[in-house]
Amino acid sequence: METTLGTVLGALQTGLPVLLLQFATALALLALGVTCYTAITPFHEWRLVREGNVAAGVVLAGTVVALAIPLAATLATSLVTLDIALWGLVALALQLLAFAVVALLAKGLRDMIEAGNVAAAFVLIGVQIAVALINAGAMAG
Repeated sequence: METTLGTVLGALQTGLPVLLLQFATALALLALGVTCYTAITPFHEWRLVREGNVAAGVVLAGTVVALAIPLAATLATSLVTLDIALWGLVALALQLLAFAVVALLAKGLRDMIEAGNVAAAFVLIGVQIAVALINAGAMAG
């Protein structure tokens, strides 16, 4: 019994610092992605959310999920923190590109979100989550 406990504690001592570093790297990338996203969008999500705009809340929450999905795939498939950071940056760039494409195709997206159009918010987030899932699958493949 003591050998099993010693083995588990040894593995924890070795693995926990790696886990924490990789987790912190992914969280930093997520924060970077949200910051970049809110900087490039034509609407001010945080202000709109504070004002009670449901569409902006849906967009912001969905964006966080869409950015996290491929980051989770990098965590699941990469053993080296640098690998996670590099592929995480690629994932974030693809997610920002997905937003740019939707914004180009959906004329008046800014006005729709600012007006609280939840349907427009769900379309935007649907595309972003679809891209995130495909991106995660490609990274894991």
